[in-house]
Amino acid sequence: MSDSHDPTPIRRIPLWVKLLYTAFMAVLVPCYWHDYGPTNFLYFCDVAAFFALGAVWLEWPILASMPAVGILLPQALWMVDFLGALFGVNLTGLTAYMFDSSIPAFTRALSLFHFWLPIFLAWLVWRLGYDRRALVAWTLLAWLLLFVCYFWMPAPPAPADNPSLPVNINYVYGLSDKGPQTWMPQPVYFALLMLLLPCVIFVPTHYALLWVARLRGKEGEVLDRRHQSSNNAGLNRIMD
Repeated sequence: MSDSHDPTPIRRIPLWVKLLYTAFMAVLVPCYWHDYGPTNFLYFCDVAAFFALGAVWLEWPILASMPAVGILLPQALWMVDFLGALFGVNLTGLTAYMFDSSIPAFTRALSLFHFWLPIFLAWLVWRLGYDRRALVAWTLLAWLLLFVCYFWMPAPPAPADNPSLPVNINYVYGLSDKGPQTWMPQPVYFALLMLLLPCVIFVPTHYALLWVARLRGKEGEVLDRRHQSSNNAGLNRIMD
């Protein structure tokens, strides 16, 4: 009589996805480091890319859930702005650098990850599940990154002798890299940014992902029942 329990863990992320994404990161990191410098990796989207790398290998839901909470909405805006610029419609200027010939074409091609990363993260959450702790965890991480960028990273504009230097990282000085915003005192703007990011972006995304997780949970129950039925049928054949 054989044991129906298979001790081998179920791989939820296919190996080819793990290898392909790892290869992409192995190219992206040194290229970005060379062209922009290490401080570029303080951007939320770049931090999210590293979290995704951990998620595909460790298959921990929290590693996919945190960046999903943080960047799905902002990167959706990036996607819309890029498509608009591609067809000659200037919406926000958020993706203007993608059409800047002074930036190497290969680097800009790598930057297309801003377009597909949110889709990839949504797929990872669908496969791994959503960890509700992600809202608090990402909010705390985002606040830490904002403090670092505001107090230790350079304000816009970039110096003339190093135009590719990352400035105004995570928009802590305003929405433009040409200079700090002038709508209000800078400390007030920064405090509002700290407050609005969770309220306007992270919390709505959190509840949207919880809703998706409930849908995924129901489907998962069905799939588990089918998997269990298949195991039972195989066991019955063995015993017969």
